[in-house]
Amino acid sequence: MTGVLLITGGASGIGAETARRAASRGYSIALNYRTRDTEAKKIIADIETKGAKAIAIKADMASEADIVRMFEETTKAFGPVTHLLNSAGIGRQMRVDSYDAVVLATLFATNVTGLMLCCREAAKLMSKKHGGKGGAIVNVSSMAATIGGRSGSSAYAATKGAVDAFTKGFAREVAPEGIRVNAVRPGMVLTEMTEKRLADATFRNHIQASIPMGRVGKAGEIADAALWLLSDEAAFITGAMLDAAGGGYNI
Repeated sequence: MTGVLLITGGASGIGAETARRAASRGYSIALNYRTRDTEAKKIIADIETKGAKAIAIKADMASEADIVRMFEETTKAFGPVTHLLNSAGIGRQMRVDSYDAVVLATLFATNVTGLMLCCREAAKLMSKKHGGKGGAIVNVSSMAATIGGRSGSSAYAATKGAVDAFTKGFAREVAPEGIRVNAVRPGMVLTEMTEKRLADATFRNHIQASIPMGRVGKAGEIADAALWLLSDEAAFITGAMLDAAGGGYNI
């Protein structure tokens, strides 16, 4: 596999694991982060030891200007983006009766609008309509989108429902232009976002009991699924939602 892979939210969790695994597949990698400067630099160093080219780019997915600059810096370093993994995202536990408009706006700005703007910039570079050579995009959604999430996660689930709907519509729109767009929907996965909650044995046991495979997922397992969707092995797949959740879950 060769190409330029841009990973948003690449300094931790699924994004970081995808970057590490992509390093041996011939990609030049642009790793986006917002605050995890030390972690991003360590991942870049790990990637470079494998002989791959990589850069770290600080950008806030809630900022349109940052997103545009991120694509410009990637293109300057490696050429146009050919593969995109939208893994940046934030979560927030809150009941509906405690919603705050500012918190909701921030959640949607990062998880939905930022992702859509990244897809906009990628389409400009990848689309054969605009002189590109095609490409592949994977959006990280969530199984929460399928049933509204677990208790207290309705707002987060709503953002991921929006990601699913957008992924399907966008995929149909750009399929004739050589761009494939898919989503991977993880269930509960052990990452920096979830490790504090999963450290509670009672909570973890409850979660694992609700998963048919009886365990939470690993970031690397989701990364492998995303890399497959990005690869030519998935050349006839677009507009798909790949559930990577141990069989789903029941609340």
